[in-house]
Amino acid sequence: MPKKNQISVLIVDDSQSFREIMVRKLSADPQIQVVATAGDAFEARDKILKYDLDLIVCDQEMPKMGGVEFIKRLLPQYPLPVVMISDNPQIEAAARAAGARDFVKKPHPRSAKTDADFLNELILKIRLVARTGIILPGKNPAVQRTEYNHLPQSFSSGLSSDRLIAIGASTGGTEAIYQILKNLRPDCPGILIVQHIPPVFSKMFAERLDTQTLLRCKEAQSGDYLEPGRVYIAPGDQHMRIKRIGQKYRVDVFTGEKVNGHCPSVDMLFDSVAREAGPRAIGVLLTGMGNDGAKGLLDIRRQGGYTIGQDEASSVVYGMNKVAFNIGAVSVQAALENIHHCILTALKE
Repeated sequence: MPKKNQISVLIVDDSQSFREIMVRKLSADPQIQVVATAGDAFEARDKILKYDLDLIVCDQEMPKMGGVEFIKRLLPQYPLPVVMISDNPQIEAAARAAGARDFVKKPHPRSAKTDADFLNELILKIRLVARTGIILPGKNPAVQRTEYNHLPQSFSSGLSSDRLIAIGASTGGTEAIYQILKNLRPDCPGILIVQHIPPVFSKMFAERLDTQTLLRCKEAQSGDYLEPGRVYIAPGDQHMRIKRIGQKYRVDVFTGEKVNGHCPSVDMLFDSVAREAGPRAIGVLLTGMGNDGAKGLLDIRRQGGYTIGQDEASSVVYGMNKVAFNIGAVSVQAALENIHHCILTALKE
């Protein structure tokens, strides 16, 4: 029976020997108690019903049902935070889009990463994820989750309906975007996002954000109009831009040639935001490889908009945001954990 201050964990992995290694290491940590283990998704479901759990550690490679499919089916019924583990780093995007709160790469027999490195990282991420509170399914703006208790009071008073926030990101962006959105309230202006992500995953990513934040999030469609508290994610194989209609902005989603090597392109969105919203816009450029979005962010700033760039220390890849900073496109450069503060401050001006 875990103590009150311990994190009760279920480990789901088809390798008995690896489960035993994880149990020994995790149980040695005073903050963690492994209360059960399972060899596949179906056994895991039985353990979820039996035990009072705080968190699940789940391997991707399992018989009968893979880890990503398992958590996609699990979370709507049993809203528990999941840390996904796998020796295939390419599965991370799919795991996060399905609802995993974090990801740890398992050591490959021929890799330089040792079991000790993996287990230490796993312990750290279990602690971090457990602090953010349980994922709640569905959407109810009145719900106050643990992770939102520190948020400021409503800042909607006095805001015009023609404000908007545009965010661009690539490598490392899905988690960065989540960290920002989870700190914004449902009365914030409409948010447009271009994340370099494959088709299908963009819809899964939008669904994850819709479940895990106080905002209404969806994959964008042509004809959508920006509304407060709503987030529009560009489809993984289509560009997104906006057109101002009176005091509102209409979304246009379309297939086109790659821009800066990408479709969707951040520059495509930012160029339209600079043109149609100008000083009413807040542009944010996050972690990512290449230069997509840098020129568009500069256009937003030149048109009087407020622009934010993620700093190097908090970026997975300091690329797009570095180019933007170097060409003078960034009004303020900030660590990821402070970007939502910069957005709130700009909205009050």
